[in-house]
Amino acid sequence: MYGFGLLSGLTILPLIGAAFILVMRNDEHGTRNVKWIAIWTTLITFGLSLVVASRFDITKSGFQLIEKKMWVGEAITYQMGIDGISLPFIILTTFLMPFCILASWNSIRFRLKEYMAAFLVLETMMIGVFTSLDMVLFYVFFEAGLIPMFLIIGIWGGKRRIYASFKFFLYTLLGSVLMLLAIMTMGYAAGTTDIIKLLAFKFPSHMQTWLWLACFASFAVKMPMWPVHTWLPDAHVEAPTAGSVILAGILLKMGGYGFLRFSLPMFPDASVYFAPFVFTLSVIAIIYTSLVAMMQQDIKKLIAYSSVAHMGFVTMGLFTLNLQGVQGAVFQMVSHGLISGALFLCVGVVYDRMHTREIAAYGGLAHKMPIYAVVFLVFNMANVGLPGTSGFVGEFLTLMGSFSANNKIAFFATTGVILSAAYALWLFARVVYGKLEKPALMHIPDLDAREMVLLFPLLALVIYYGVQPNAILDVSAASVDVLIKQVQAAVGTKVGLVLP
Repeated sequence: MYGFGLLSGLTILPLIGAAFILVMRNDEHGTRNVKWIAIWTTLITFGLSLVVASRFDITKSGFQLIEKKMWVGEAITYQMGIDGISLPFIILTTFLMPFCILASWNSIRFRLKEYMAAFLVLETMMIGVFTSLDMVLFYVFFEAGLIPMFLIIGIWGGKRRIYASFKFFLYTLLGSVLMLLAIMTMGYAAGTTDIIKLLAFKFPSHMQTWLWLACFASFAVKMPMWPVHTWLPDAHVEAPTAGSVILAGILLKMGGYGFLRFSLPMFPDASVYFAPFVFTLSVIAIIYTSLVAMMQQDIKKLIAYSSVAHMGFVTMGLFTLNLQGVQGAVFQMVSHGLISGALFLCVGVVYDRMHTREIAAYGGLAHKMPIYAVVFLVFNMANVGLPGTSGFVGEFLTLMGSFSANNKIAFFATTGVILSAAYALWLFARVVYGKLEKPALMHIPDLDAREMVLLFPLLALVIYYGVQPNAILDVSAASVDVLIKQVQAAVGTKVGLVLP
């Protein structure tokens, strides 16, 4: 389909909702309308994403629903399309956004119009990243998403929100400047910024090395990988609950998507060459940040370091360059988006009641909040990787893939599973179990109807994908298989054996 169609509509729809919100009045009636416009915009966008999914043929590996318009001459085009790699992230984005709006329903009390508009603009940018088939268009969406997230943290965040927002902005922006140079070089060498044409273009090996490093600088910060992860805990701690949900659920996944879309297929020689380097950083991230998580006294910061550790499994799986590892990485990113988003929502539930995230302020919540205790337990177990939850499938596949590529790396990475159980169980025991002794907790209420609507769908999906992982794996299977064969053909050897 040449022209504007489903994907353009999906991308632009949240932007239209944001425009309607900004013209609302600031009185009580206008505030109520702002909330309903935001929630209905995100729900309709999610519904449209399901229409897109229904039009997608999972048996085909190529890009589908392509829309193309000339933008700047013939070098730069407005081009959109999806494949089995991008579709799961689009659905995850549109699925999580209504939860973010609902989580902010009562907690945001000033500049509500700007807050809701910022989230809808952010949704447009995130969907644009996953649908773009032109490098320049991708870069515009990739970087423009920094602005609403910067505002969300900087205006509606905690006490150190200015520090956290600037740290987030500068880290991600500086890394992306190098990617911009890489895009310019690629466009000059290939004569186009069309991603489909670039995937078929063979870059010289010496050029691949520098282009891979330039893109790595951006994607590694976005993931974030060790040692450029330090912006994430600060951003999570200071961001409002919904900001943390979308940051962990979607924005971190843009780095992994970048590796899948650009680094692996376009620079296969460099990807094979740097795979041991990525493995080393991944294992350090898994072990080091798990140990750091065990020392945290702030619930949000503990979950933030946990996210860095789980992203270590993702980068490790991606660079195994075999089917199990790469599919496991894709599954892990989707699963982590659900689990981490749910965990931050759980933190938001008790924060709205107690206005503190200090672990020491809690204890014995099971006595007053039994439903919350069960829900929090399931999400903690999923974060650990308990069989029967989606967290198990992603970690198991990445470890199986890494064992085929490098069994020593797999051995050290497996220790991260043990450490994750240690800090997750320690957190749960301190917050939920024990005697109910603190006076402030004596009358704390259990989950209300709105909070159940927030958490129960996520709970159901985490369990469903744990027992039916093919619902995700089948979508990406054909595209991932072609990606691996493309790398295999480029390096001229069997992919599973290219690593030492």
